[in-house]
Amino acid sequence: MTEFSYQLYSSRNFPPLADTLRMLKKLGYAQVEGYGGVYGDLPALKAALDETGLAMTSGHFGIDVLENEPEKVIEIAKTVGMQAVYCPFLVAEQRPTDAAGYARFGERLQKAGEPLTRAGLVFGWHNHDFEFRRLSDGAIPQAEIFHGGPELSWEADIAWIARGGADPIEWIGEYAGRVSAIHVKDIAPEGEAADEDGWADVGTGTMDWKTIFDTVREKTKARFFVMEHDKPNDHERFARRSIENARNF
Repeated sequence: MTEFSYQLYSSRNFPPLADTLRMLKKLGYAQVEGYGGVYGDLPALKAALDETGLAMTSGHFGIDVLENEPEKVIEIAKTVGMQAVYCPFLVAEQRPTDAAGYARFGERLQKAGEPLTRAGLVFGWHNHDFEFRRLSDGAIPQAEIFHGGPELSWEADIAWIARGGADPIEWIGEYAGRVSAIHVKDIAPEGEAADEDGWADVGTGTMDWKTIFDTVREKTKARFFVMEHDKPNDHERFARRSIENARNF
C-alpha cells in the first residue's frame, strides 16, 4: 500500500503548522514535504514531527540557498530525516531563453547538488509548466535541463506537466530512471474552481490518476507520492478527499 506524503506549502495559509501536522496524521498521511516557510525554527519543527510521528522525507530549497549555503540545507535535511531534496522553481526573470541556457542551468543545478549527494541525499529538480513550453529555437526546457544535468533526479509534478501542454505519461516513460518522487495534484474542469486557481482535490478533477499511478509504479522507482494543492480554500477538505481518493488508484 502506498504511503502518501503532503507538501506543507498546501497549508501555508492555515497556521499553525503543529495543528496541520496533527490533522495530516489523523487523516492517514505518513510523510510530509517541507518548503522554505517551515525551516525557520528547526527545533520546533523537529519536535512537532516527533509528536505526530510524521516523517519529513523530502524538502524544497531554492537555488540561492543550495548554492550559497549547502551546509545549512544538509543540516536541516539531516535534522528532520529527509532522504531527498528538490530545487522547486526558477523565477521568470532568471529563466534562460534558449536550449544552451537551459542546459547550462541543468549543469548549474547538478553542481549545486553535489554537496548534498555526497551527504547521501537524493537531489533533483521539481518542475512547473514553463519547462514544457517550446522555446523559439524549438527546444523543450525540461529536456535541456536533463541534458545539462545527467545525474539530476526528478520530482515530477504531474499536473504542471499537463498544464504545460505535455503528456505526463510520455515524460514519465522517457525519463523513468530519474523519477524519485511525484507531486499528486489535480486540475479542475475548465471554468471551475477559479478561486483555487483552477486546481482540484485529487481524484475530483480531469487528471487520469489511475493510469498515471499504474505507469509510475510500473516504470519508475518513485519513493515519494506527495499530495499538493497550490491554493486550497479548505486544506482539511483537500487533504482528506485527496488521500481517500488516492487510496483507490
